[in-house]
Amino acid sequence: MASKKFYITTAIDYVNAHPHIGHAYQKIAADVLARWHRIQGDKVFFLTGTDEHGQKIAKAAKEAGLSEKKFVDKISSEFIDAWKNLGISYNRFIRTTDKDHEEVAKKFVELMNKKGDIYKGTYEGLYCEGCEAFITEKELVNGRCRFHPNLEPKRLKEDTYYFRLSKYQDKLLKLYEKNKEFISPSKRRNEIINRVKEGLKDLSITRTSVTWGIPFPLEKGHSIYVWYEALLSYLAGIGWPNKKYEKFWPADVQLLGVDNSWFHCVILPAMLMSVGIEPPKKIYIHGFLTFNRQKISKSLGNVISPKYLVDKYGYDSVRYYAMRANPFGDDGDFSEQALKDRHNNELANKLGNLFSRITALGEKHGLEKGKNELLKKLDIKKIDKLFDSLEFDKVLNEIFAFIDLCNEYVQRKMLWEAENKKQIYEVLDSLKAIAILLYPFMPASCEKIAKHLGFKIAYNEIEKPLRERSVERAEALFKKI
Repeated sequence: MASKKFYITTAIDYVNAHPHIGHAYQKIAADVLARWHRIQGDKVFFLTGTDEHGQKIAKAAKEAGLSEKKFVDKISSEFIDAWKNLGISYNRFIRTTDKDHEEVAKKFVELMNKKGDIYKGTYEGLYCEGCEAFITEKELVNGRCRFHPNLEPKRLKEDTYYFRLSKYQDKLLKLYEKNKEFISPSKRRNEIINRVKEGLKDLSITRTSVTWGIPFPLEKGHSIYVWYEALLSYLAGIGWPNKKYEKFWPADVQLLGVDNSWFHCVILPAMLMSVGIEPPKKIYIHGFLTFNRQKISKSLGNVISPKYLVDKYGYDSVRYYAMRANPFGDDGDFSEQALKDRHNNELANKLGNLFSRITALGEKHGLEKGKNELLKKLDIKKIDKLFDSLEFDKVLNEIFAFIDLCNEYVQRKMLWEAENKKQIYEVLDSLKAIAILLYPFMPASCEKIAKHLGFKIAYNEIEKPLRERSVERAEALFKKI
């Protein structure tokens, strides 16, 4: 397969709270895609990070009795540790307090100003402190922001600088029409398109009431609006305005929660149009994750740390469950009991048992290399397409259906009998393909299988015959809980 570039980004997480499984859900999905493209030989850049400016951060730092910088350093390090515990293989973890990001934000403002897309004015309107954004009456549900129903919007008035967002309404609609995948999945498109068709208002991009932010380069006393500068992390992370950024831009996939959709599907592409930069190829918007059927929140006391889950179940099991339990894109639930059940029944009983049993038979009887007819029952082309459409649960359904078939084959062919050396080879060779396809989801376990059987984790190895060699009985991949 020809090598190509693949640039994937996630939302950069706001550091007014600690990392929880809701944050982890998105990062796991991004890591699955990044690893999938790497094993195909693509040049991958995977960007994640933290959003560290704004009013909420200043408030949280004050409550913690820390300076803003010490506070964001502390919480940002927690996110870094959380992703390390989950095996998240990002290429860069960007922080909006990084010097290069701050310089990019200022440079971008200056370029937009030269284009005539920034002007000074006064803003008066409703402001949601939870979103750190001005909102319209149309966006309210029962008088509150739909994402922060516990906060009453405040009416604010202040001097500000505006971005001429309204200028780009027609260009945005043309973008949505030309690239049907720009807003994905399709069910998320109509809401955005209809709102844009209603008309766009110019965007306030500075604050005089917020001091914890990047100074606005056109006038002292103004800081750059946190949402405006945070969007620029995707460029800063790959070296813009240095030409090397073009090696990976435009982003191939940006994964985001539904509460971030307006900023990324409307404001970001309009900002890029202003300075003549191509928009991302696809913005994939997923739903919210609940925990044990309850919204994840500090007030409910159900903010589950990824570290707690990894320490208890291992990171492969957490990653597997997160991608198997719900269709990615829909709202979903994270149930600890369901995680435990899948760990025991699917990972330990099915995959783990197959690995232990077939290596034991290989040690006892040996192998005889031959044609693997069993592998023909694995639909690799279908799995490719499901990966491309981010249907991770269906990818895993296909792979585990094949694992079931392999376990049934062991029983049906009675492979414990000495004369079945060719069939033992078939199952071991099939296990190689299983491990390569499962690797993006469960890298640690699949690397153990690869090391034990002596093959390389790479897409072009899936259908290559397993090298004939002596096989030793393997230790259990998963311990039952």
